[in-house]
Order: sequence, then structure tokens, then C-alpha cells
Amino acid sequence: MSNATYEQTSISKSIAQSAIPRFIFGPVGLLAILCLALAWPMDYWGLKVLWTLTAAYCLFCWTSCFHEAAHHTLCGSKQFSIVVGRFLGTMIFVPFHVYRESHIRHHAYLNKSSDWELWPYSDPKTSLWFRRIFCWLEIPFGVITSPCVYGRLYFHKDSPLTNPEIRKKIRNEYIAIVVFWTAAIAVVAYTNTWMIFLTAWVVPHILAGIFQTFRKFTEHLGMQSYDPLLGTRTVIGNGPITRLATYLNFDIFVHGPHHRHPRYRHDALCNRMAEYQTENPELKYPVFPTYWHAIADLLPSLIFNPGVGMNVGAPTPAEEKPHDVSDFSEDVTAEILGKDDAIVSADEELANEQPAVEELTDEQPADEIQAASQVSKSRSQLDIASH
Repeated sequence: MSNATYEQTSISKSIAQSAIPRFIFGPVGLLAILCLALAWPMDYWGLKVLWTLTAAYCLFCWTSCFHEAAHHTLCGSKQFSIVVGRFLGTMIFVPFHVYRESHIRHHAYLNKSSDWELWPYSDPKTSLWFRRIFCWLEIPFGVITSPCVYGRLYFHKDSPLTNPEIRKKIRNEYIAIVVFWTAAIAVVAYTNTWMIFLTAWVVPHILAGIFQTFRKFTEHLGMQSYDPLLGTRTVIGNGPITRLATYLNFDIFVHGPHHRHPRYRHDALCNRMAEYQTENPELKYPVFPTYWHAIADLLPSLIFNPGVGMNVGAPTPAEEKPHDVSDFSEDVTAEILGKDDAIVSADEELANEQPAVEELTDEQPADEIQAASQVSKSRSQLDIASH
């Protein structure tokens, strides 16, 4: 076995070992939904509240799993990620590929007008009052607004999504969603189980949408910078609740490093952030010890000026480097952003000296891509996290 093959196998096993235990939210959430549906072990309001909050948080974790699936990083397998992503997308009314295409542009054009995922907050053409109204509608009705925001990339007349193959996949996923939910509602109507459906699914789903909306706001709202590390809020804490929440959500709270390195392993992101803080001690990164601290930093923007980028005072973005944004980058700062929008560090200089990672195609599994990146860039920290 060659060294490269050994590295790939080792990293693939490490990714799977890291990811699989996090799926505990699946059976726990299913148990909570069943307990709500069956009023088990008794029809008591306190237990209903407990099961509802448990189900809602587990459904919220679904969105983080959906995010990992879009990056093709679930268990190091692209095909597994697609299957899981399509299932979860059907459950939350968002076609997997419309989310993935929107999220690719979110990473490439963070806080810019071409960041479709953060519309309307990233669009300088939207008024302050529109953003305020939309923001406060998103909090209770995120379960409705999120599918609409992602759907814009497919339905809007000015959509940059022109690849006919991708559009066909999205169309078929929309059809699957309509067919599935038409059948599901028909069964509920036929069995006259509307109250069970409302209690066991609709209410937890609405609460999960509220959690997800606050997560999005906390990570992005009010952030000016186009640089991934300065333009997002990152939560890294040692408290048991913060660590558990981070673990169950695939380390998505470690958002800055994830935005700079969209293909990076989720379980190595904390170490990567520590590296950046050591390499750039003069920079004050928006890193918070708990989610409550990050929410406190968010509140002024949430109340007075919900926006990002130019809508909160950033200058016009610099011209991008030539780059194909049909897939996620290894390093957004090095491959996409102009120098005026990015922190130029030794990390970028190293990336420019190495063979281009753009030769790696989306057809390769995530473990192969990350293994190749590890070999070409000699990431000592990633080596440590792989064992």
C-alpha cells in the first residue's frame, strides 16, 4: 500500500469515527417524536414540553447534518452525503442541490451581494426597513422563509445557476418533495390524525426553525468583513453545554475556520483556529467562549440594522481572483478573495507555492480531497487530528 493510499484510508476511518457517534440525535429525536405521538409514558404537559424541546433540538441538528452533507464530508463519503442530504432536504422542504449550490456561493462570496444564502441581509439594494421586517419574520417562521431564500437561486430570473444538469437535479428534488408531502398529508387526512401530526412534527419543526435562524444570525448578522475569519462569529468554549452542542452539530459553531477552509475536517477546526490566533496575535478575531456571548454581540445588529457587508458599512468588495465557483474551495482566502478583502498570511503564500488543488474534481470523495490537500500542504495540525 502506497503512503498516499494509507493516508487516505487513515483519514477516511478517522472521519467516520468522528462523525458516526454524532448521529445520536437521529434515534433520540425519533424517540421524542414517537413519545409525543403516543403520549408516552403519560399525557402530562411537563413531559410534552420535554419531548417537544428534545425533538426540536434534534431536528435542529438535522440542519447541521444537512450542512455537512452539502460539503460531502459525512463519514468521508460523497455518495453517503448525497443520500443523507436528499433525505433531510425532503424533510425540511429544501432540495439538496439548491442548498449545496447556494452554500458554495455563500463560502465564495461571504457577506457580498452575490451571497445568495444571506439574502436580503447581503443585498445592498434592499432597504433597512425591508431587512428589519424580514428578519423578525424569519425568527418565528424560519421553517417557511428558509426554503424561500434557498429557492431564489433556482427560481429567480437573475440566478447565476445556469448549469442544466444541476437545474435538472434540483427540479427532480422539488418534485420528490411535493410527491412525498402530498402523500404524507393525504395519510394524515385519511386517518384524521391532525392533532398528532401537529404535536409530534409541526410544533417541533417550527421550534427547530427558530433555533436554526438564530444560529444563522449569530454567525453572520452585523459582520462587515469579507474575510472568512473576521466576517463570521466563531464559538469555541470549554463548558460542557457548549462542547456538547458543538459536537452534536458537527463543529459548525467553529465557523470562521470552516468558512476559510470549506473542505476541512470538522473535528480539526478548533485546532485550526488556534493556529490562526497564534500566527496573527495582532488580530482580534470574533471568537466567543459560549453561544450566549455571541448572541450578546449579535443583538445590536438584530435590533437596529440586520445586515452584513455593505449594508453594515463595509466598502465595496475588491475584485475576485479568477476561480470556478462550481464547487467549494480548499482555501477561500488564497483561491478567491482579492488582497483587499482577505488577510494575507503565510498560509496563503504556502498555498500559492504548492500545486493547484483546483485539479481535484468534485467526483473525488471528500476523504481523497482532504488527503491530497494534507499531502500537498503538509498540514501538521491535520496530521495530529487524524489520529
